[in-house]
Amino acid sequence: MRRERPAGEISRSRAEEILARMRGRKVVVVGDLMLDRYVWGVVSRISPEAPVPVVEVTEESARLGGAANVVNNLLGLGAIAYPVGVVGRDFNGEQVLALLRQQGVSTRGVIPEEGRTTTVKTRVIAHSQHVVRVDRESRAPISEETQRALLEALAELIEEADALLFEDYNKGVLTLRVIEEAMRLANRRGVITSADPKFENFFAYRGVTLFKPNRKEAEAALGLSTRGPGQLEAVGAILRQRMECSYLMITLGEDGLALFGPGDSFFHVPTRARKVADVGGAGDTVISAATLALVAGATPVEAAMLANYAAGVVCGEVGVVPIDASALLAAVDGKL
Repeated sequence: MRRERPAGEISRSRAEEILARMRGRKVVVVGDLMLDRYVWGVVSRISPEAPVPVVEVTEESARLGGAANVVNNLLGLGAIAYPVGVVGRDFNGEQVLALLRQQGVSTRGVIPEEGRTTTVKTRVIAHSQHVVRVDRESRAPISEETQRALLEALAELIEEADALLFEDYNKGVLTLRVIEEAMRLANRRGVITSADPKFENFFAYRGVTLFKPNRKEAEAALGLSTRGPGQLEAVGAILRQRMECSYLMITLGEDGLALFGPGDSFFHVPTRARKVADVGGAGDTVISAATLALVAGATPVEAAMLANYAAGVVCGEVGVVPIDASALLAAVDGKL
């Protein structure tokens, strides 16, 4: 029977030590690259055509999303990130590439695919409230030719890496072939591997160092609830055994996260969010901070605590925003 253990606290000095060791570490991020567009405005009336608000636009912006937001989070923590993914040969794909290059990120692992639509999530936000989201995307698996080009780039980049991170949004990039070959390359190099899965190919990440589903994904994968007494512990035990992962981290929304490891260890880390403005991108932040902390020599519990603090910071912002080292330290200090 698993018994919950207190996660305790992490001191500022220890957090500083781990953050210092994160700097310059190299992480390959393979997954679904996206563009997040924002339409900001105000609402002062209801449309006469339908009972919906009329948003008067004051500003528009674009940010990196999906696996590209993971790249942004890693950069914010001082790491070097290498994205490996696919965009369409379209205006939005060019913007993803331009935003990556503006950050000084190499795009040699980003493969343009003819006829594919770059994934774009457009959020309309009025008075700091999310009004609606409009998505443009292709969910079809990438072509055999694109898979081959992506894996060739991955094989080159993994030689420089300290970790391989899978960011899966089920948009067609992480096919079984890509996952299996990427795992083979990482295992040959002996680097840390982590995965943030979605419903398709959920169990394909067997053997990763760190597996991080959210509560809904874990429940759906096993057909079990985590809500009753002892059920979270039971689901964690079953899932970790099936995944053959070193560590299982289940994010629990407003309840924080749970960490499962060897020897029936189970830690619950309560949420650190002081205010929740937007949960978008929080999962990207958790997997980024946890993976990089493990690379930097943090214990799994320390990695979980830092990831939880980081998620608390980004949930306090409107829109998908990455974490950075100074904000993370401020959160550890209780100043955010």
